[in-house]
Amino acid sequence: MTAALIEQLKRAAAQAAVAEIQAGMIVGLGTGSTAAFAIEALAARVAEGLAVDAVATSLHTADAARASGIRIVDFAEVATIDLCIDGVDEIDPSLRAIKGAGGAMLREKIVAASAARMIAIADVSKEVPRLGARPVPVEFLAFAGAFIERRITELGGLPRFRRTGAGAPYATDQGNPVLDCAFGSIDDPNALDAALSGCPGILGHGLFLSEIDTVYVGTEQGVSRRDRQF
Repeated sequence: MTAALIEQLKRAAAQAAVAEIQAGMIVGLGTGSTAAFAIEALAARVAEGLAVDAVATSLHTADAARASGIRIVDFAEVATIDLCIDGVDEIDPSLRAIKGAGGAMLREKIVAASAARMIAIADVSKEVPRLGARPVPVEFLAFAGAFIERRITELGGLPRFRRTGAGAPYATDQGNPVLDCAFGSIDDPNALDAALSGCPGILGHGLFLSEIDTVYVGTEQGVSRRDRQF
């Protein structure tokens, strides 16, 4: 699959999700290359007269949305939102996902938790039969670095410090470092989620097991939709 085709599929999935936004909503905007297409699609609807407010899951998303004419409100003053749209790094048939390649998984999870509904958008390459092909990002308190590395290793993971393209230590918008933790095929995502969430010093991680209600997937045959089965 070519890069151009992947971009086309991401854009189609994003457009399908953004079509669900209604006037007066407060919308959560995710972070990453796929979420960028949601910003593009929403900006086009706003330019046509759609009146909405949005909250951003990263400083980059906030800047991009404002530059596109989307009104951004401070999430610190928003208790609930109507709809969250975000990309995923991989997603399984039960709508469990790994997120965080863009480094915003902590804010993304908070915004997702506040949303009445969350829609994931992806190209078909992100669909997997079982989670674990990609690493699970973990945002942590630097003070606890060595302890958290040991704990993740005990859980069967291979933790690696994330670095920027220039080789410098990566930091989230909160100023925290990130470990990208390769677990391989994850047999029990719920147990891993509980272990990571319960580890002192881990501030957030990229397992999104219950947040996603709907996923739109761009395929060469068109956009497919799947809903969580409750």
